[in-house]
Amino acid sequence: MGNAKLVEAVQSKMKLRNSLLREFLAELLGTFILLAFGTASVAQCILTNKANGDFFSINWGWGIGVTLGVLVSGGISGGHINPAVSVSLAVWGKFPWNKVPIYMIGQYIGAFLASAMVYGVYLNALDSFEGDRTLATAGIWATYPGSITNVNGTVMTDYLSSGNGLGDQVVGTMLLLICVCAITDPRNMEVPKALIPLFVGFTVINIGVCFGFNCGYAINPARDLAPRIFTLVGGWGSDTFSATTNDGVAWWWVPVVGPHIGAILGVTVYEVFIGLHHPEAQEFTLPQVTPHQDTSTATHKF
Repeated sequence: MGNAKLVEAVQSKMKLRNSLLREFLAELLGTFILLAFGTASVAQCILTNKANGDFFSINWGWGIGVTLGVLVSGGISGGHINPAVSVSLAVWGKFPWNKVPIYMIGQYIGAFLASAMVYGVYLNALDSFEGDRTLATAGIWATYPGSITNVNGTVMTDYLSSGNGLGDQVVGTMLLLICVCAITDPRNMEVPKALIPLFVGFTVINIGVCFGFNCGYAINPARDLAPRIFTLVGGWGSDTFSATTNDGVAWWWVPVVGPHIGAILGVTVYEVFIGLHHPEAQEFTLPQVTPHQDTSTATHKF
């Protein structure tokens, strides 16, 4: 009985009453979960020369990672786990701008910490795979322009231009947000709240299967930039930021800027084609979930 009271007292002291801090931690942990599973799926594929993974296992790793990340954080913060989502909702007035920096900081920290954890788990395998760090393994964490084997059997590692890569990221993230808006729109198909993470994960899997070829479908600035910073300081050096497309333009900014543009376009497209035309009088909040929290705490948006 005394032990139970001690545990209860400790829990009471540790409990956070600040709702914004709780949302920050939820976004941090949710993004951590996403990156932990996603980058580990790539590590298994690369470090075993595809013996324990392939293109499709990577897509499933990222997609299920999204599902689990949203499940972990969705009831507290809405489960954005993507800066492009937070910014696009704020642009449309569906999410307060003052929360955007807090969410983004949490998302980037979570992605960085997950990158460090996966590095630690696979450190011995990395050392055995290559003596000196190269972009071949840096691709476990961040995205880079892909390669293609042409009709003559020649492997082309520099076929992607910066413009094509930017367009790839814009389109992929636009599709993501269109689908997320539909999945979470209570006036559309009325997807049950508990199934929202699953359908968002399926969307990410499908984007990977259909659009992952060019450059790995980052579609999330935190998913790419934070791991890239980790590889910069973790032994891969400046090559992680100096890698270029075939027109000599540095690649690193493309999966940061492109998703933000694409996310805003995605919400805009959904609103213009669907959201603005619902017959109901009530305002569409894109979307709204009720977190498990104190009754005095406000409802937050996904």
